[in-house]
Amino acid sequence: MATPKATPKPEILAAFEAAKGFMPVREGLALYDAAVQAGALGLPLLEVGTYCGRSTLLLADAARAAGTVAVTVDHHRGSEEQQPGWEYHDATVVDPEVGLMDTLPTFRRTLHKAGLEDHVIAVVGRSPQVARVWGGPVGLVFIDGGHTDEHANGDYEGWAPHLAEGGLLVIHDVFPDPVDEFTGQAPYRVYLRALASGAFTEVSATDSLRVLRRTRAGV
Repeated sequence: MATPKATPKPEILAAFEAAKGFMPVREGLALYDAAVQAGALGLPLLEVGTYCGRSTLLLADAARAAGTVAVTVDHHRGSEEQQPGWEYHDATVVDPEVGLMDTLPTFRRTLHKAGLEDHVIAVVGRSPQVARVWGGPVGLVFIDGGHTDEHANGDYEGWAPHLAEGGLLVIHDVFPDPVDEFTGQAPYRVYLRALASGAFTEVSATDSLRVLRRTRAGV
């Protein structure tokens, strides 16, 4: 008999749906289930690409239940497709004083409303720089940052080595169709790279979300 999937409490799911962001509910539920599984290792759950905290809520709740913490890394200036003139730009998260995106205040309000501030460590910085100074293993790496090959590969190369054996690598926006070159081909290539390394085994695929388990060392 298959193990039932973990699901968030109604109030956490409601907070997720109300938060600013792009992850659909089906993918959010798959992410939450992966976070609960990874939480059993007792290690931090690491997210690359915070934006306004929509997915962070799910990781934080899973971390709270496991007695660990969610760590989320973002420079909060927005990824490529969120800049002015692009499809995913949101003018409400632009800092009027400096004229640049700043999603950090919205993210903090998202956590506060959900009562999850104590279960999250927010790191403001660029993912590869943070990864270079990170000192310990993590139970989950969720890659949901920039969608260029440079950024997607940088996130993978920076954080996958920190993933403990048995931990889960979760990649968002995996679109195999070349028509999605800008939004999903770089994450798709990282997904293929992880499988080709022989260090990961696929656990599940839910729409554009892929979950892989580390089964041996390697990147």
